[in-house]
Amino acid sequence: MRFRSKRYKKDAEKAVETALPVPEAVKKLKSFSRAKFDQTVDIVLHLGIDPKQADQMIRGSVSLPKGIGKSKKVIAFCNESDAAACKANGAIEAGADELIDKVNKGWADFDVAIAHPSLMGKVGKLGKVLGPQGKMPSPKGGTVTADVATAVKEYAAGKVEFRNDTGGNVHAVVGKLSFSDEDLRDNVQAFISHIQHMRPASAKGHYVKKICISATMTPGVQIAFEQQAAAE
Repeated sequence: MRFRSKRYKKDAEKAVETALPVPEAVKKLKSFSRAKFDQTVDIVLHLGIDPKQADQMIRGSVSLPKGIGKSKKVIAFCNESDAAACKANGAIEAGADELIDKVNKGWADFDVAIAHPSLMGKVGKLGKVLGPQGKMPSPKGGTVTADVATAVKEYAAGKVEFRNDTGGNVHAVVGKLSFSDEDLRDNVQAFISHIQHMRPASAKGHYVKKICISATMTPGVQIAFEQQAAAE
């Protein structure tokens, strides 16, 4: 049985089963008891997709309008001509062969890896190292791009990556509990809109089935949304 703190149980009593519009859901979330640290706010969308079908995979990245309240450690696999710009934009390491060798030997003190397409032949060999960590550069994830310097800047500032799990759920960080109601609302609405526009053509029935937001130490709050059925 999962242990629940007294604070959580008290907050659970305040929770409502009814789905709320985003502004009200944010207010409800912020009405729960505060912890001694700035809690991260997460969102989860349960989607009507078949995770076993490659053409129904939901994966990508998005820059939220108000950021997420934290930066990320980014490295860039790039040509030497781009290395200086990448470092100026926030990369903690940038380069080609030497960086690839360093990572291949086990160095992993970074959150995101960006790669120039011309280097993927070499970077691809790091699949066994970066794949299990979820750090392998991917075109779908927006981490394989010719404009490596811009990508570094976006990810260093907290650009959000996401992909569906085996249950058809998409999870993402949308900010901190210390954000203003308006900033959290804008981020939540932006993320929901982004996912809604990614509906696979082959998905049947309702695409978005349920949306919830929660903070690190709080119960979830369900969000009301307009149902989308498959196009005829």
